[in-house]
Amino acid sequence: MQTTVTYMARKYELLPGQVIKAGVRKLFRIRALRDFGDVRAGDIGGYIENELNLSHDGNAWVFDNARVFDNAQVYGNAQVSGNAWVFDNAQVFDNAQVSDNAWVSDNARVSGRAWVSGRAWVSDNAQVSGNAWVSDNARMSGNAWVSDNAQVSGNARR
Repeated sequence: MQTTVTYMARKYELLPGQVIKAGVRKLFRIRALRDFGDVRAGDIGGYIENELNLSHDGNAWVFDNARVFDNAQVYGNAQVSGNAWVFDNAQVFDNAQVSDNAWVSDNARVSGRAWVSGRAWVSDNAQVSGNAWVSDNARMSGNAWVSDNAQVSGNARR
């Protein structure tokens, strides 16, 4: 029996000359190798620790000075931008966006068309999905779940 394996063309490369630290982690700036979504070949992106952090499939991308590291994953058409951090075992996927100075950590999930922005922090096992927004200085943790069209902002804690 013969097995055929096909590989999606790589959409970005790690730039070994552009490295920053996140604690003890070494993060590499990325550069697009081909056009996809809003990204053009040659565009410089944010920082990731390794290629497991950002999928080569879909239109997912890490922009600006955003950082994705540890076992965190960004995939689908998700975007991480600004100075946002996604780390630990967090996942950002579908058409979700994490921007500004937001942090998504631990086992948190951001999916659907959800948006986490400002200085918001989504952590532990919290989930933000659907068209939900978590913004400003809001903190979502534990087993909190924000979904549908819900909006959590200001200094809210859950």
